[in-house]
Amino acid sequence: PLEKGGDDVIVRKVYHSEIWGLREKKYDWLMENNIKSTNWQKLSPKSEIYLFIPREEKLLKSYEKYPKITEIFPLNGVGMTTARDGFVIDRDKNVLLNRIRLFKNSKYSDDELHSFFQINKKKGWSVRKAWNMLQAIPESDLNKFILPVLYRPFDVQWIFYHDSVVWRTVKKIMSHMMLDNLGLITARSNKSNQMDHFFCTKRIMETKCGESTTQSCLFPLYIYPDMDKKTLFSHVKKSEKRQPNIEPKILSALSETYKERQTPEEFFYYIYAVLYSSIYRTKYAELLRTDFPRIPFTKDYKLFTKMRGYGERLVDLHLLKSKEIDPPLAKFKGKGENRVEKVTYEESKILINPDQYFDGVTEEIWNYQIGGYQVCDKCLKDRKGRILSLDDIRHYCKVVTAIKKTIEIQKKIDNLYPEIEKETIEFKNPKKE
Repeated sequence: PLEKGGDDVIVRKVYHSEIWGLREKKYDWLMENNIKSTNWQKLSPKSEIYLFIPREEKLLKSYEKYPKITEIFPLNGVGMTTARDGFVIDRDKNVLLNRIRLFKNSKYSDDELHSFFQINKKKGWSVRKAWNMLQAIPESDLNKFILPVLYRPFDVQWIFYHDSVVWRTVKKIMSHMMLDNLGLITARSNKSNQMDHFFCTKRIMETKCGESTTQSCLFPLYIYPDMDKKTLFSHVKKSEKRQPNIEPKILSALSETYKERQTPEEFFYYIYAVLYSSIYRTKYAELLRTDFPRIPFTKDYKLFTKMRGYGERLVDLHLLKSKEIDPPLAKFKGKGENRVEKVTYEESKILINPDQYFDGVTEEIWNYQIGGYQVCDKCLKDRKGRILSLDDIRHYCKVVTAIKKTIEIQKKIDNLYPEIEKETIEFKNPKKE
């Protein structure tokens, strides 16, 4: 509604109302009521997102004092989008290479290329233009464009990373992940019921990796300023001039408070531990659902150190390089050809067919989600029809163990988290200085 204020200035006001229940109940209510009889709640939408729904303003006021992850890591962006995953991504590097070679050397017409390689047509992308671009690449160099990619949590595959066939390569961000680096994966929004859109990577990543309902973003820990923007393979040149992708004023504030200088990795580990607090996720669920996370930094250095330690353990677990996953918790049992037929869970067992299963998996581990993906279920269902290799089996057992350890560490983090918000470091907005 519009109201006239002083000097005939139009004052715009926003009101909200909602009703829950079955459709028939809503129809009846609408027939019996009108705009005047409705119980409205006045809203005061604020930047940056101007939500037209009620939210806890008191909680928002304290939460907004914490720096946003986009302020902490200035260089960031969405993950890459292929628009044709089945064509440019594969679990088998050689299968992918042969597919690209076959495409490059094909004499098919445009329609035949779409049909044979099962490539969906997309406005703004030409299969012929892609074919022409590949002709400029010598046959012996095709292999150079095949890189490991984090496709889903714990699921590293191979991608033919080239502008000809990948819809958005996002090289501005991904080029820094081709060298020694560590990246945080999170998202600006989450349409699911669980705020679990947090993961990490040492590789380039696909945009749906860390958030299944919308898309996820990548925040590299380091920036390599000597990267040649014109060349994909700048990573073959050794560069010793990498710089932390961290807002200097935030690092300075921490050093001043703790009287100790934090390494970029220690800084990253603390943030990761905060994001894996179930208390933090639940308390700020409404806010995490609609914007990037904000991070409270405790003034207590001992508390920072403990959280940092838990964060480092989580990162190592999620990169599957932790000693804690050896020996693995789960065991693969039964006789057969290891083919994934139908994935079901029954009393600590994950069956892949009537005769074979992974044993020692609790229901809590089975149901655990990252980025909206039920990890234990998805890892196997994505391999339906395939025969699991010994490496596949070992990898899955490690993932199950990593999740178990993650749950244990999350409980320890939650024992500490309430202390974090008792006294936090206040930061000046870096953008306003």
